[in-house]
Amino acid sequence: MAAMTTRETDRDYIQSIERGFAVLLAFDAERPNPTLAEIAAATGLSRPAVRRILITLQRLGYVRSTGSRWALTPRVLSIGQHYSASNAMTDLAQPHLMELAERTQESASLAALDGGEIVYIGRVPVRRIMSINVSLGTRVPAHATSMGRVLLAWASPVEVEHAIKQSGLKAYTSRTITDQAVFREELRKVRQQGWAIVAGELEEGLLSVAAPVRDQTGTVVAALASSTSAGRADVEQLREELVPLVVRTAARISKEFGLRTDDEYETPTPSKGFEGFF
Repeated sequence: MAAMTTRETDRDYIQSIERGFAVLLAFDAERPNPTLAEIAAATGLSRPAVRRILITLQRLGYVRSTGSRWALTPRVLSIGQHYSASNAMTDLAQPHLMELAERTQESASLAALDGGEIVYIGRVPVRRIMSINVSLGTRVPAHATSMGRVLLAWASPVEVEHAIKQSGLKAYTSRTITDQAVFREELRKVRQQGWAIVAGELEEGLLSVAAPVRDQTGTVVAALASSTSAGRADVEQLREELVPLVVRTAARISKEFGLRTDDEYETPTPSKGFEGFF
């Protein structure tokens, strides 16, 4: 089938759907119960347009009004549930996430790339080590995370450019890589070695290891990570003790997802450092 032209794409583009999602996404931690005016300011849409969209979403059951303010309803969670139900990887990965969390006594996560951010699609929390409350659907900047580095390392040049432009390589700590040349070189290293370690770039004291998860074609479709704190480990310990376990766990998930390989990806016997995890 021939590729669609820009004109055909523009003709088939439904702007009202884009605006509807823009209104839904205006509800966040800073605006859990926004007014119509606040939503209009956040989306750049006119107040009459926002009002029509809110009334439509209200009739569909996704928002409710409380006086002059609006709030999301639990029905919005069904959108995420449909994603989980249609994406076999989350179900296949869950037992491996649980095993990884049990062996390390640290949180294990699975994420996918979405523009300049990663989205958590699987998680087994053990202890809270991030100031933000991480749950399924949580979005964090890709450039400052180990999972984001892994996903961008195997992304197309266009996707990498988009992620850099969208994020601006914003500094979250003094350690965050903000130079484009340095960042691109880091992605090259990640791809070459097959894993990523990020220390204190999203939050001070937060350390994480990530490895790629592939589908049956070998395409990297997700990243697996284990996270800890600087008080419990250092980068050298992560490299020696945790990297092999995360890499092999990611490979096992890939194998279950259909990636054909001669390796069995047996989980290695943990060294002394894994007794209680560092």
